[in-house]
Amino acid sequence: MSSQTELQKHLSNLKLSSKTLTGLLHNNNKGAADWGWQGMVAYGCQNFVVVLDTRTVQVLQTLERHRAPVLKVKWARQNYHHSKRSPYTLRLASADYHGRIVVWDIKQATIRAEFQDGNKPILEMDWLSTQDASHDLLAALHPPYSIILWNADTGTKLWKKSFTETILSFAFDPFDPTCITLLGPECILFISDFYISKPPSSNGKKFYIDSTPTTGSTSGPTGGERKGSARTAFRKVKMLVGEGKPRQRDVLMCLHENGSITVRVRRRAGSIGGLNSAATTPVDQIGNFGNSIGDSSSATSISENQHDVIYDVRCQSDHLRVTKHVRPFGIYACPCSERQVALIMNDGRVLIWTLKTTEHTPVPTNNHAASLSPLHSPGYSSSNGSFEFVPAVKDDAQPQMEVRTEKSSQALPYPKICLNDLIGQVQSLGGDQLQTGKGVVLKFVLVGLLNGVVAPPTVIRMCPPLTTKNYNTYQPLVALGTSSGLVQIFNLSSGLLWREYNIHIAPIRGIEWVNLNSFLSYSFANPGNSGLVRNELILTDMLTGRTTLFRGEKSNDESPVEMLKVSHLKQYFILVFKEKPFELWDLRTGTLLREMPKNFPMITALEWSPSSNLRSLKKRQAQENASTTSIPVQSSDSATSTSSLSLLDVGVRPERKGGQPLTVKEHFVFTDGNGLLYHFFVEGNIIKDGAKIPPESGMGSVTCIAWKGDTIVLGDVDGNLSIWDLKARVSRAVPTHRGWIKKIKFAPGKGNHKLIVLYNDGMDIWDTKDVEQVSSIRSPREIAKISDVEWATSDKPIVATNDSCIRVFELNLKISSAPLDELAIADPLFCPHLLPSKAALNMKYLLQHQPWNTEYKLHLDCLDMPDGDEIINMVNDQFKVMPADVKHFLPYCPNGISQRCLLTARLFGDEAEVNFWTVALYYLRSEQSRLACLIHKNSHDVVPQSDPPSDVFLPSNSQHDFLSVASDRSNVRTCACLNEPPLDTCYDILCDNQSYQRYQLDRVHLHDNKRTSYEHTQKVAENFMLLGQTDRAVQLYLETDSDNDNYYVDSLRACLVATIRSSGASQSTIKLVATSLIANGKLSEGVQLLSLIEKGLDACRYLQTYGEWQQAVWLAKSTLNYVECCEVLKRWADNLCLPEVNQKSKAVLVMISLGLFHKALELLYSMHYFDRAALFADSCAEFGLLPETEETKKLVSAIYLEYAHILSSIGNRKAAAHYCNKSAEKGEHLQQELEWM
Repeated sequence: MSSQTELQKHLSNLKLSSKTLTGLLHNNNKGAADWGWQGMVAYGCQNFVVVLDTRTVQVLQTLERHRAPVLKVKWARQNYHHSKRSPYTLRLASADYHGRIVVWDIKQATIRAEFQDGNKPILEMDWLSTQDASHDLLAALHPPYSIILWNADTGTKLWKKSFTETILSFAFDPFDPTCITLLGPECILFISDFYISKPPSSNGKKFYIDSTPTTGSTSGPTGGERKGSARTAFRKVKMLVGEGKPRQRDVLMCLHENGSITVRVRRRAGSIGGLNSAATTPVDQIGNFGNSIGDSSSATSISENQHDVIYDVRCQSDHLRVTKHVRPFGIYACPCSERQVALIMNDGRVLIWTLKTTEHTPVPTNNHAASLSPLHSPGYSSSNGSFEFVPAVKDDAQPQMEVRTEKSSQALPYPKICLNDLIGQVQSLGGDQLQTGKGVVLKFVLVGLLNGVVAPPTVIRMCPPLTTKNYNTYQPLVALGTSSGLVQIFNLSSGLLWREYNIHIAPIRGIEWVNLNSFLSYSFANPGNSGLVRNELILTDMLTGRTTLFRGEKSNDESPVEMLKVSHLKQYFILVFKEKPFELWDLRTGTLLREMPKNFPMITALEWSPSSNLRSLKKRQAQENASTTSIPVQSSDSATSTSSLSLLDVGVRPERKGGQPLTVKEHFVFTDGNGLLYHFFVEGNIIKDGAKIPPESGMGSVTCIAWKGDTIVLGDVDGNLSIWDLKARVSRAVPTHRGWIKKIKFAPGKGNHKLIVLYNDGMDIWDTKDVEQVSSIRSPREIAKISDVEWATSDKPIVATNDSCIRVFELNLKISSAPLDELAIADPLFCPHLLPSKAALNMKYLLQHQPWNTEYKLHLDCLDMPDGDEIINMVNDQFKVMPADVKHFLPYCPNGISQRCLLTARLFGDEAEVNFWTVALYYLRSEQSRLACLIHKNSHDVVPQSDPPSDVFLPSNSQHDFLSVASDRSNVRTCACLNEPPLDTCYDILCDNQSYQRYQLDRVHLHDNKRTSYEHTQKVAENFMLLGQTDRAVQLYLETDSDNDNYYVDSLRACLVATIRSSGASQSTIKLVATSLIANGKLSEGVQLLSLIEKGLDACRYLQTYGEWQQAVWLAKSTLNYVECCEVLKRWADNLCLPEVNQKSKAVLVMISLGLFHKALELLYSMHYFDRAALFADSCAEFGLLPETEETKKLVSAIYLEYAHILSSIGNRKAAAHYCNKSAEKGEHLQQELEWM
C-alpha cells in the first residue's frame, strides 16, 4: 500500500504545467523586487515577474504580460482586517519601462487590472498603508513630475498631481500617511497634505542636501557651492550599493559591491563623567566599545561623538565572486521577521540569508567589530521568566492564564521568529541600565540558493519521453547548453536546477540524450580564418558524474561538427561535419565504425528511422538461447553505471552466447546539397545504401528532416515543408513563407502528428495529419530571439530564448504560466494565503484560541459544510508543514491568548494583526504589572510630572548626558511595573509616555548638535521650549549673531523665557497674549507661550481646533500627565474615526495605549471586527482587566454572538456553540438553530 502511495506521489510530481525558467536580469530590473508579508519574494527578470517562496526556495510563478523590462514590483499590503469578504489574497503590482502597471492574482496567474498613463517608465510605486477605507489604492510616479493615485482593483485614476520639479522617487512617512517625501535631482520635497479624496494642494517644501561638515554654527549656507546633488551626496559611500531599515530594532542592513551584507546596530553614548566611561548601554543592547576606563582620550572621544548617529558593524556575510558581468542588484528584508534577507544577483541567482545568534565568547582581537561588547538577547521578563526558555508553569502560578502544563518538567525554547527575538531592548529611564539577557553575537547563515538559467542558452534537449517501462524512475529533465560550456539539467516539473556540469571550454553546439541518465554533448569555439576548430565530444553519466571524451587527438584542427544524431535504439550515432564526410560510431563500445570516403556526398540534413525490427531480434535471440536477458527500449534508466564505457547501458544491448553483442539493423536518411535524398541502413559495422530519391520541384536546399512512423517531413532554406506519406506513397508541399527553416521535430506520443518548426523570425506548430497550422509566434516582435525549441510533452513545446529564459508553452504559444493548483510543487508550502477563505479563517481561529476544546491541538476535526472534508485536509496539511518550534510552543504560551494571536499573525504574515496584537499584548502586560505595583497602582504616571528637572540639556561640550538625570529617582528603579521593555520606536505615538518623551528629547538633542543654519536653530529652540527645557532654549536664542535681523527679537525671547521661570504673576497676561496671537494666525508662537506657563493642555486644544492633530499629540505625549494626555488623545481618536479620515484601526490602538480597553472593544464592534474583538475580550478577561460592569457584559455578549455567527458561517459549529453559550440569552436563538441543523 505504501509503495502504491509513493508511486502515486511520484506520478503527481511528473505533472508538467506551463511555466518559464528565468536567468539573466536586465539592467533596468535593478530595484524591481519586493518581499511580501506572506513570506514570498517577487522580482523582475527581463519582462517577467518571478514569485519565489523563500521557505522552500521554489519558484511558484513566472508571469509574462509586460512588453518591456519590469522596473518596479510591489506586494499588496496586508494592513486590513481579513474576513470572508476581505480574504487573504496574493496580489502583486508590477510596472514596466513603457509605463504599464499590471496587478496580478498570483494564485490564479491572471491579471486583475492593468492601466497606464503615457508610455514613460514608472520610476516609483507604492501601496497606501492606511487601508481602512480601501486596500486597493496604489500611488505611482509617472515621469517627469506627476504622481497618480490609482484604484488598483478597477484601474481607475482617482487623481493626478503634477509638480514643478522633476521627481525621481518618493516615499511615504511611515508614521503619518498624509506626509510624503519626493526626491528631485537637486533637492528633497516634503508634502504634508496627501489625501485620498484630493491631490496635494501645494508643490511641497523644498530642502537642499548640504554635504558640508557640521560645525555647530547657526549661520546658513552662503553660496551655491555647498548645495550638492541629492544623488551625488548619496554616492559618497562608494562601496555601499543598497540598504534596508528594519522597524523592530535600530538596525541597518547594508549591501556592498562585493556582495556581502553587513548588519549595523545603532551606537548610543551612555552615562559619561563619573558613571562608566568605558561601558555604553544603548537602547539596542550595545555594550562598551572596548575603551579602557582609565583612558582619558577614549572618554574624550566618546564625549565628542556621543550625539553622532553611528551604526557599528555587528555582522557580515561572506562576500561573493563579483566580476564585470556578475554583480549584486539589491537586498530585500522580510517585513514580518526582519531577520531574513534576499540578495538578488544580476545573473539570476537569489541567495536567502538568515540572521542567527550564537553565545558571545570574548576573544582578544584587533578587529573593531569583534572587540565591541556583545549584543544581548531579550533577557528576562517580569511575567514569564527567561525569554530564551518558557519556564515550567504551575497550575496555581497564574490562574488567569490558560496554559497547559503537560510539559511542566521541561523548558520550551521561545521561537526565534523575528529580529526582536534575537536581540533585545533595555528597559530604562536613566543611564544605569541592567543587562538581563545573555551576551550574543549575530551571524549570517545561507539557508537558500536559487540558480537561474545561465546566459545565453545555445541548445536545449528534452530527455527521452515517459513510457510504461520507465514511469517508476522517470523525471522530466531538460538539458541546456550554454555559450560558456556549462550544461544545466532542469527538472521541468519543479522548475529547479537538478544538476550542473562544467565539462566544456567552448560554447556547446549540440546535446543528445543517450538514455535517462546519460547524454552526449559537443562543442567548439568560433572558427578563425582557417575555418578549422577543435571539436569536443563528451559522454556524461549523471548517476556518477563520470565523463568520457570521444575522438581524443583526432578532434584538433578539423572542420566543425554540424550535427550529432543518435539512433533510435541508441546503438549508433553519426557525427556530421561542415566540410568533411560523416563518421559512424558504436555508442555501446565507444568505437569508430566507419569514416566515409572524401568523395561521399556532403550532408545538409540527416535523421534516423524511428522504426526497427526489434521483434525479429528477440525471436532470433530466443532461438540461440542467449545467456542474458534482452533489455527493452527505454528501460535503460534503471541500469547502473560501471567503470567501463562498454558496460554503460545506452539502450538495446542483447548478446550472443560468447559475449558477442547482437545488432539490430537501423535505417537513416540524409540529403545532399542538391536535395537528393539517400536511404542507408546500418548493421554492426556494415553500412549499405538503399534508394535515392530526387528532390521535389520547388524545394530548395534541405536544412532539416523529421521522421515519425510513416511520415517524413523535410524543411528547406526557402521556408517550404515537404510532407511524405511513405505508406500511401504521396507527398505534399506546404509553403510557410517564413524563410529558412532551422529545425523541425515531431511531438512524442503514438499517433501525435504535431510538428514544431523553427525559423529565424519565430516558430510554428503544424498538424501534419491535417496539414494545418496550429499556432505561430514571431520573434523578436512577440518574444525574445529564439535560440532553440523542443517538445516537453506531447502537447507542450519548450522554447529557449536569448534573454536567458526557457518557456514551456501551451499549444497556442500564448500561455507560459499556470494556476498554482495545477503546478507540481516539489516541497509542500506553508502559506495560508493560498487557502480558500473559509479554510484560512478556520486555521487562523484554531491557532488563536480553542476554548471549545478541552485540549489545545493543531488538528481540525470536523466542519459542517458541503466541502468540509476538503477544507479539513487543506488545513491539516498546513499544520503538518508549520515551523516546528512554533508548533511546539503554541500550546504553552505563557502570556495566553494575546501571545498566541501575535504568533499566529506572524505565521500568516498579517500586518494589521501583528500591529494590533503587539500593542495589545504590551499594554495588557503593562496594565497588569501596574495594578500589581504598590507605587503606581492608583496612578498611570510612572514619572511624576509635577516636579520636572530644572534642565536636562546642557551645551554640547558638556560631559553630562540628559539620560543620567532620571537615574537619581529611586522610585523609578524600584518600580515593579518598569521591568517590561518598551515598544519599539517604530510604534511612535503608541509607545508609553515615558519612552516617547525620552525618544523626543533624544531627537531634539541630536538636532541641537547638528545645527547648520539660523532656521534650524530656531526650530530646535522652539522644541526645547515646548518640552520644558527652557535653559537650553535661552542659550540658543542668545547665540543669534548681532548682525542678524532677528537679533533683537531673539534677545527679547530669551529674556521672556528666563523671566517666566522665576515669576508666575504674569501668567494671566501671557495667556491673554497667547490667545490673541493664536486668533491672529500666530499659532506656533501662541502655543509656545502657553507651554511656557505650563498650560500645555490649552495649547493642545488650540492645536486640535486648528487641525494640527499630529503636533497636538506630540506635545501631549511629551509634556502632559496621563489625565490631560488622555483627554487630548481621546479627542484625536474621535477625529481618526471621522469618515473623511477613516483611520479607525489606529484609533483602536490609541485607545489600547491609554488603557481604555472597553473603548477599544466598542470601536472594534462598531467596525464589525467581531473576531478580533472577541479574542481581545478573552485576552482582557485572561489578564483580569475586563471591568465587571453591566455595560461591559452587554458589549462582550454582543461581540461573542457575532463571533459565533462567523464561526457558524465557516462550518465550525462546535466553536459557534461555545460562544453562543458565552453570549447568554442573546445566543439562545442561534444555539437552537445550530442544534436544529
